[in-house]
Amino acid sequence: MQELEIVASRRRLRLAMPRGGPLGGVVLALAILLLFNLVATPHFISLQTLYVNLTQVTTIVIVAVGMTMVIATGGIDLSVGSLMAIAGALAPLIFAGRLLGIGPGPFADVLAFFVPVLVAMAFGSFNGWLVARFRIQPIVATLVLFIAGRGIAQVMTNGNLQAFHNASFHALGLGRVLGVPIQVWLMAVVVGLAAWAIRRTLYGRQLLAIGGNEAAARLAGLPVARITILVYAVSGLLSGIAGLIVIAINSSSDANLVGLGMELDAIAAVAVGGTALTGGRASIIGTLLGALIIQLLRYTLLSHGVPDAAALVVKAAVILAAVYLQQVGRAP
Repeated sequence: MQELEIVASRRRLRLAMPRGGPLGGVVLALAILLLFNLVATPHFISLQTLYVNLTQVTTIVIVAVGMTMVIATGGIDLSVGSLMAIAGALAPLIFAGRLLGIGPGPFADVLAFFVPVLVAMAFGSFNGWLVARFRIQPIVATLVLFIAGRGIAQVMTNGNLQAFHNASFHALGLGRVLGVPIQVWLMAVVVGLAAWAIRRTLYGRQLLAIGGNEAAARLAGLPVARITILVYAVSGLLSGIAGLIVIAINSSSDANLVGLGMELDAIAAVAVGGTALTGGRASIIGTLLGALIIQLLRYTLLSHGVPDAAALVVKAAVILAAVYLQQVGRAP
């Protein structure tokens, strides 16, 4: 009898959820946050507020897109923050002429954009290789670089802050095109390409098939190992891009702080955005909205004087609520 009551309660909760499924709930949550700030937060309607929130959310979105793909395969990537730190540490060393034996100049600037991203991508491939070839649990495989990656970045810089003045990197962090920050355009490109790949390409269908049932995917002849390595490589690549954006905004690179806690924000954005943490499904647009909710929630709490410690508790509660609503939505 009690079980019937539980099932009935879940059905009533599902009926009470907004139409459009989990994405409808995400849109509603974002709308409520916006409405609250419009009414209760001073100076919320201003170009400065919009600029601050957009520039702060871009890195979360870019990293969370890669995390969405990883989670869609049934995995997880804890190393994204450390890979951001590695990319952020490499770039100033390259364009300052302290690495690769190339003096400062335009060629060094170009290499400083591409080499750190490719190195982060290589480390991401290493994560995928551990998962695919050695069948190590993703949380364990990526924990290796979660710990060692930041140590690598700190060794490269001797743990020192690298302040720099480089016009190319300042443009990436502070430049605008048509009045919109360059990193926001970059975020839009990443989201658009990822959404297209998931929905319209063979790669996307294979990725979801692996997350839905890896054993069945193997029996169907899908290249499970190759797709898994590629997914983690993409996550590493996007982490590298995000690391460059962070140092460009700050005009400095600190291996101790770049990307710190980003893995939690990325996972939170994916969970809040409605992507099932068990794999087999992915919503890039949901992840974008989830990241906006995470950023706007942070801004709201800070604007109303809520301490950082309490803000972390609220963020954890939001993630818990998102995961619970996912389970309710799947329950019979």
